[in-house]
Amino acid sequence: MRTLVIDNPASQMHRVPPGHPEHEGRYTAVREALAGLAQPVWHLATPSGIAAVERFHTADYIERVRAACLTAGSAEWVALDLDTKVCRESWDAALATAGGAINAVDRIMAGEAEAAFCLARPPGHHAEPDRAMGFCLLNSIAIAALHALEIHKLSRVAIIDIDVHHGNGSQCLAETDERVFFGSLHQSPLYPGTGAAGETGLNGNVVNLPLMAGTRGAAWREAFEAGLKPALAAFRPDFIFVSAGFDAHERDPAGGLALLEADFAWAATELAGLAAEFASSRLVSVLEGGYDCPALGRSAAAFVQALAEA
Repeated sequence: MRTLVIDNPASQMHRVPPGHPEHEGRYTAVREALAGLAQPVWHLATPSGIAAVERFHTADYIERVRAACLTAGSAEWVALDLDTKVCRESWDAALATAGGAINAVDRIMAGEAEAAFCLARPPGHHAEPDRAMGFCLLNSIAIAALHALEIHKLSRVAIIDIDVHHGNGSQCLAETDERVFFGSLHQSPLYPGTGAAGETGLNGNVVNLPLMAGTRGAAWREAFEAGLKPALAAFRPDFIFVSAGFDAHERDPAGGLALLEADFAWAATELAGLAAEFASSRLVSVLEGGYDCPALGRSAAAFVQALAEA
């Protein structure tokens, strides 16, 4: 697939307290790993407008997050919840992260590429319409999915979440919009405590595949093949979005699954094949979790390389 990397240098502006797992070094680790790849074409992210953000988030929530960021001093943080901290520049970083995902959709719809990987932080898949959670401020993948539906007039889109944690915020979208399919492979029990197999959305447009701690690549791939692919094929999306979290890696401290770089490359190849079959080879992936920086960089590079070679 002709693949883009949408780079968001503003990610480094989103500073967190010392010792926080979702730190600026995550961006650097992935950027350095991707810089060694020959195939992808790089573009810079541009910030999202508020109107695009408001398609998913409430106006009151947007103002609360923006105000919290403005309240923070030059060396201070404001807590939105126990895990989610912001500094003065976090709002600009979050808008650029959402904007990068929108940029990726627009470039693919214009025929510039078939796939994109958005290199950005803070992550987004836990953010609900009116609530920050789990390091997430704006749900970039939900915002981009709605952009594809409302601006590009697509009929159906799919969000596939491979983060070790369930993407509760993204599931919120599918639970209120039958045009959206949401599928997740995640560890359970684990934060945020959602994503039971019985959560099926509207007429089955949500597929959750909870996995036990210790699950290795072979069993993870089997769950993908047996539980996710048939449902996605039945839905037949016009565009596939991927919440590309890499914290299911065996070295990651935030979870207990045991995937390796080869498993993420396999997932990219499978998702590219599904995009070619159902979605006119249109796929956007957005960085979510991954907290062991060396493993994160290698995993992201394996994923993007596999997209480019698909």
